[in-house]
Amino acid sequence: FNRHDDRWNMARVEHATLELARRCGLQVADSQVVTVGGRDVLMVKRFDRTRVQDGYARARMVSALTLLETDETPDGRARWSYILLAETLRRISERPADDARELFGRMAFNALISNTDDHPRNHAALAPGPGWRLSPAYDLTPTPAFAEERRDLAMTCGAQGRFASAGNLLSECRRFLLDPDAAAALVDQLEAAVQQQWYGVARNCGVSEADCEAIRRAYVYPGFRA
Repeated sequence: FNRHDDRWNMARVEHATLELARRCGLQVADSQVVTVGGRDVLMVKRFDRTRVQDGYARARMVSALTLLETDETPDGRARWSYILLAETLRRISERPADDARELFGRMAFNALISNTDDHPRNHAALAPGPGWRLSPAYDLTPTPAFAEERRDLAMTCGAQGRFASAGNLLSECRRFLLDPDAAAALVDQLEAAVQQQWYGVARNCGVSEADCEAIRRAYVYPGFRA
């Protein structure tokens, strides 16, 4: 639900961001915006339930906070890491190379949209059958900031910690089972897609021009190529 003190229409912006991620080739939760009582509401389809004849079958699901065996204390945050999460997925996933690549893509996407809400509760593994896979992406939100030279993610993403730059993302790419050339090509592809498509996707999803201007600074900030 939108809050009365939101600076823009969060329901529509988050829906647009999920759609942008989908157009970038990432696996995301299905969503739509409905209007209830004159207010926009973001509806996100649950991906841990499957419709069956007598109702719904429930899939097992654990957050990255559990997978990383950590918590939200200052000491626990030392293990908030895409790299450690990728290595965990490599151990438990039915398709480790696919899930590690997908996680790398989401990490880069979050850097490109300045998503600072990418904490471990916003990543998960899912087991609708006997094996585990990375769940679809959810809770993707741009965060425009005044800083142009450096922005950080919530989780460690490379040798320079949480620095949301292309160089830092690429620094540990082999731990995502990607060689440097493949990883660089993926970052280039995502950067171009976000740069070229974010505005059109947002407008098509009903984000107003004023709100687009309010969030514009979130996308591909100048320091990304630092």
